[in-house]
Amino acid sequence: MQTAQFFDQKLLSKYNTSGPRYTSYPTALEFHDEFTDLDLTKAITDSPNRDLSLYVHIPFCHSLCYYCGCNKVITRHRDKADTYLAFLAQEIASRAPLFTDYTVKQLHWGGGTPTFLTKAQISKLVNLLKTHFNFADELEMSIEVDPREIDVDLADHLYSVGFNRISIGVQDFDAKVQETINRVQSTEFIEKFIQRAKTVGFKSVNVDLIYGLPHQELNTFAKTLAKIQAIDPDRISLFSYAHLPSRFAAQRKLRDEWLPNVDEKFALMKLAIESLCDYGYEFIGMDHFAKPDDELAIAQRSGVLHRNFQGYTTKGDCDLLGLGVSAISAIGHSYSQNIKELKDYYQAIDDHQHAVEKGLTLSEDDLIRGEVIRELMCNLYVSKNAINNKFSIDFDQYFAHDLPQLQTFIDDGLLTNTDEAISVKQSARLLIRNICMSFDAYMKKKVNQQRFSRVI
Repeated sequence: MQTAQFFDQKLLSKYNTSGPRYTSYPTALEFHDEFTDLDLTKAITDSPNRDLSLYVHIPFCHSLCYYCGCNKVITRHRDKADTYLAFLAQEIASRAPLFTDYTVKQLHWGGGTPTFLTKAQISKLVNLLKTHFNFADELEMSIEVDPREIDVDLADHLYSVGFNRISIGVQDFDAKVQETINRVQSTEFIEKFIQRAKTVGFKSVNVDLIYGLPHQELNTFAKTLAKIQAIDPDRISLFSYAHLPSRFAAQRKLRDEWLPNVDEKFALMKLAIESLCDYGYEFIGMDHFAKPDDELAIAQRSGVLHRNFQGYTTKGDCDLLGLGVSAISAIGHSYSQNIKELKDYYQAIDDHQHAVEKGLTLSEDDLIRGEVIRELMCNLYVSKNAINNKFSIDFDQYFAHDLPQLQTFIDDGLLTNTDEAISVKQSARLLIRNICMSFDAYMKKKVNQQRFSRVI
């Protein structure tokens, strides 16, 4: 892949505004508390899907990473996880009867730190889920791993209970960066753990990296990228650090003067994309890379890649049920989210056996626009005939007020708009969020734009 086409500085500066990452449309900012558990139950009944993806949120972390904006609880008391699992068991027992005619094709544990759990707790939760839900024989099971506070043989245990994909949070191998963000970890251990995971049979290993962290420099980040090449993961997630100390208190420990400036951060991103593509990875989306034989890369080349709250996926035909504090669901024509505070989650489970706090029932317009945005985000292409046939509309007529907003991208040579399709050029990969915003009815109100991260 020719990476030079991604980095027209003039164009990137022109379009470097704030916008959604479009793991959903509408975004979670549109969720409201008028959405109830009855609405969710109706969405399950009415859903045309009968394949299910399960997401389980484990909120606990041993220590606080200063850059983190995730929903987490910092503690070193593992018994707190026993309490959490007891309440989670109640939620599972309450939800599972609604999904008796579903087959679980995908299971993902995120956090927080799912590997905060002991081996016994991990086994207990897996058994609980498999007891209550119908699992497919061919199941994708993935888990996020913090390489601190674990032993190498955890890879064996995870594989023995069914996990076949892992995602490891590396962020950066540089010692100074690690110390500043309060995430010191052993490079040697990460290498050993990944090698052990591959040896015992894991299908896929993903590594997370972040650019824009304090004290990151081109020469040190280049060493991190070279180490990633040596480790040879199947997928790489490359995230931009969003410094929002007004929203995330821990980030106030990171001084502004420690952060790369705009030009330096851009250079870090450019270095990462060029390096990873040179190493043979395919640039899947704005922040994902995969080997050419990975199913994400294959799906994108075939035009069938999908995107949901967990990012890029090949399981586009699955409803998504989120379990645990703050977990998000996408079922039928609805989105919903559980309560974010742990104490309130426990109280809701005690009182109602569920913890739905807010959500959204999608309108027909939401469904149409969501389909267009998803196709652009995933495949850089949307067939107007496919949209017309699926929703019984005339694309150009339906989007008559939106299509003129594409003219600036057409003038800049970033996309083409014909009678048949909208096709985004490879040179616009880093600006795909901007293009999608042209079809976002909520963004036109500009009310919440400042709450999103910057595109570049």
